[in-house]
Amino acid sequence: MEVKVVVGDIVNQQVDAILVNLFEGLERPGGATAAVDKALDGAISQLMADGEIKGKPNEVTVLHTLGKIPPKRVAVVGLGKQADFKLDRVRSVVAVACRELRNLGVKRAATIVHGAGAGGIGPEKASQVIAEGAVMGLYTFRRHITEKSESKEMQELLIVERDEAKVAELERGVQCGRVIAQATNMARDMINEPANYMTPSHMAEAARRLAGERGLEYTILEKDEMAQMGMGGLLGVAQGSQQPPKFIVLRYKGNSDSPKTLGLVGKGITFDSGGISIKPSESMGDMKGDMAGGAVVMAAIKAISELKLKLNVTGLIPATENLPSGTALKPGDVLRALNGKTIEIISTDAEGRLVLADALSYARKLELSPLVDVATLTGACHIALGDFCSGAFTNNQELVDKVIGAGKSAGEYIWQMPMYEEYKELNKSDVADIKNSGGRYGGAITAAQFLAEFSEDTPWVHLDIAGTARQESDRGHRVKGATGVMVATLVNLAQDLVAGGAPSKRE
Repeated sequence: MEVKVVVGDIVNQQVDAILVNLFEGLERPGGATAAVDKALDGAISQLMADGEIKGKPNEVTVLHTLGKIPPKRVAVVGLGKQADFKLDRVRSVVAVACRELRNLGVKRAATIVHGAGAGGIGPEKASQVIAEGAVMGLYTFRRHITEKSESKEMQELLIVERDEAKVAELERGVQCGRVIAQATNMARDMINEPANYMTPSHMAEAARRLAGERGLEYTILEKDEMAQMGMGGLLGVAQGSQQPPKFIVLRYKGNSDSPKTLGLVGKGITFDSGGISIKPSESMGDMKGDMAGGAVVMAAIKAISELKLKLNVTGLIPATENLPSGTALKPGDVLRALNGKTIEIISTDAEGRLVLADALSYARKLELSPLVDVATLTGACHIALGDFCSGAFTNNQELVDKVIGAGKSAGEYIWQMPMYEEYKELNKSDVADIKNSGGRYGGAITAAQFLAEFSEDTPWVHLDIAGTARQESDRGHRVKGATGVMVATLVNLAQDLVAGGAPSKRE
């Protein structure tokens, strides 16, 4: 789908439909909506008076124009109360409206610049979120469905602006929004793939293609290399599968003058049965998405490279399956991670932290800083925060503040969780340096404390997206299935680091 900026009057666009808006609680429409209302002989005002159009968030009312203006339909989208207005509302209403219009067979539509000027929002940000909402909201995954879709795809959305002086800003916003949205959809595609189409080797091939397209440096560490280096955590998880593990390294060099490199680490468990500590069979098929963190890191680097941000970024993705077999890791086994720490296996279903232990240790060897890891790590975080909010854990307050701020701008909620020293006690082992499960209570925190043993004193944030990586129904610009959550947050973080620099090594 194309999103373009044009100069003109929304009423006179030669399109199948136009989008205008309305704040909740208004007695009559204003601005461009008022102009459309006048052209339609007061149809919008009449529906407002009758209570059929209220302006509530994500409310979409479609009117036929009956030849009174060139567009065949008008979609009036509700922005909610003006006092509660925020950028994410625009993403959401544009997505919902575009899906409604797609269902009606609309191929070309035009929209006013929702939100520009409201709450101090400038044209660039307003057009960015419009592009994000449209491109992400119309996402579908139909690769394995042979039956033709009943809905025709929307081909074009025009953002109409009367003031030509604002066009350059609007176009910059559209470009950024399109890049972030397309990267998010790339991550969604990878996460939605069945596990037999997204093995560790498939992930490595996807990284190779991305590197070729974007001019990135690309390295794959194979099983023998991992063994020579001492990646016992990753190899321990991988030993139950016939699929060879892959350790994927992607490097974007956007600032040759800087010795510093942001490290992004993504969990790449392409299918998680739980291993010997096997999961219940119900919904086990969703465990094809346990590589969401790895997909998000790849997609974020894609967007960062397309935006040509002036910083260096290295992505590390330890990829493997976690399966039960005669060679699988067993409860009670002891592994040695890359940094030399020994790990007692309490549960083979706590495998994500094992592969991340090696990845974080490798990141430190490469002297990457700061570090952000993204992982569908714990059901405990899903229980604690539901599927609306991701959990953040850190050893550096300055860095986590930047990450949470980046998430807020992206419309991705992040809640900082505690990292009190007392939780570390729960990970103590009688037979090794540390055990891989601290028990049921506080499970998301003890998992993060486990990872902290391997990030050590490098500024680090762990993002647990176990609850937010997937959703069961359409919700604004996030559609059913994989969400691609944290792609936009990581891109925003990279932009913030370019503007403000990396955090120092302090608590």
